[in-house]
Amino acid sequence: MTSIVESGTGPQTGITEDAHRTWELDRKHVFHSWSAQDSINPMVVTAAQGSYLWAGEGKKYLDFSSQLVNTNIGHQHPAVVAAIAAQATTLCTIAPSYANAARSEAARLIAERTPGELDRIFFTNGGADANEHAVRMARLHTGKHKVLSAYRSYHGGTQLAINMTGDPRRWPSDNASTGTVHFFPPYLYRTAFHATTEEEECQRALEHLDQLIALEGPATIAALILESIPGTAGIQVPPPGYLQGVRELCTKYGIVFIADEVMAGFGRTGKWFAVDHFDVVPDLLTFAKGVNSGYVPLGGVAISPAIAATFGSRVYPGGLTYSGHPLATAAAVATINAMEDEGIVGHAATLGESVIGPALRGFAERHRSVGEVRGTGVFWAIELVKDRQTREPLAPYGGSSPEMGQIVAAAKEKGLITFTNFNRIHVVPPCNISVEDASLGLGILDDVLAIADALVA
Repeated sequence: MTSIVESGTGPQTGITEDAHRTWELDRKHVFHSWSAQDSINPMVVTAAQGSYLWAGEGKKYLDFSSQLVNTNIGHQHPAVVAAIAAQATTLCTIAPSYANAARSEAARLIAERTPGELDRIFFTNGGADANEHAVRMARLHTGKHKVLSAYRSYHGGTQLAINMTGDPRRWPSDNASTGTVHFFPPYLYRTAFHATTEEEECQRALEHLDQLIALEGPATIAALILESIPGTAGIQVPPPGYLQGVRELCTKYGIVFIADEVMAGFGRTGKWFAVDHFDVVPDLLTFAKGVNSGYVPLGGVAISPAIAATFGSRVYPGGLTYSGHPLATAAAVATINAMEDEGIVGHAATLGESVIGPALRGFAERHRSVGEVRGTGVFWAIELVKDRQTREPLAPYGGSSPEMGQIVAAAKEKGLITFTNFNRIHVVPPCNISVEDASLGLGILDDVLAIADALVA
């Protein structure tokens, strides 16, 4: 969850008349996702620019959440806004069966940046349906049904995607009928393998996966889907050799390897895609969010030549009315070009190496509430604990706590919007945030963690 949707029943104090009406209509008519409807108090946002939001009472907030980790080039980037407006004057919409310039150019730009020969692009409306279609392609390509996915993962809110998800949001919708099987990925801080080093964690995680494949039956498994670097689940950067080992197992057993880059892709990790850190080429790669900073809904699947050839003369049984929507793909073209022209991917890498990483490691040294920090680029997590020795989390797995609520509220009071999940604060500002603004947000977090320290004293 993020702190943008808050608990409580009344609107913000000092809110303008127009913002108050917005809040009243929202509470009367809007049904919010992932929420108990009677216990939320949505913050009214009236404007956004760059790395900042303005709320209904006029207060300015630094957005360290990138909303849902998707506004990779910040809010209201002028080149993207102009591209959407220009496209709207030419061609607002067209059915997917027709070619159009925005879709064709977006596909080219994406294919140029995906690893290996993933140069055919199927466009979707977002990340969940991208993952659904990737699995459908894998099942039809292999003639097999099962899908392996990791615990502590998130793949989307639609039926198959939520069942592939490895966090508690799956539980209410999981009736064990979708052919999904979960495995333990590497996570040294809370190791399932009694490992003491990254090397041990990597080796034992791969041995576990190899054994699970053998016990499930390779001839029954169509695909393995894995977030290249898990996002909402905690930004656990895999140890060296792990993704290469997964690639080798999938090749060995004839399993389609799907890299979920919905959150990690398009500059977030300091490279165009997170798999680029590990020199791995999946069979399918899914994307959304950062492809156009979420300005217009868009996602997709990048497809290997072998899987694309399966549907050369055979009909692919799937599609969407808004696949490759002109406004969305025009936004993607402008986003990718802006990222290239402005050096945003390299800037994200530099921020991680020189600003965010050193600051968070300093937090881990100074604040007893910090159990571990981890990440890369502008994709980091601070894991908060009650006790460093026992590593007891500050909020339970699958839930929150009064302490986490106080921490989020304190950050917001100081003008910082955070992304939190369970016992973690994620440091995920826009990829093009300035060094000054990044330092400002980190300074606020430093102050807030002093509050966290007092709560665990």
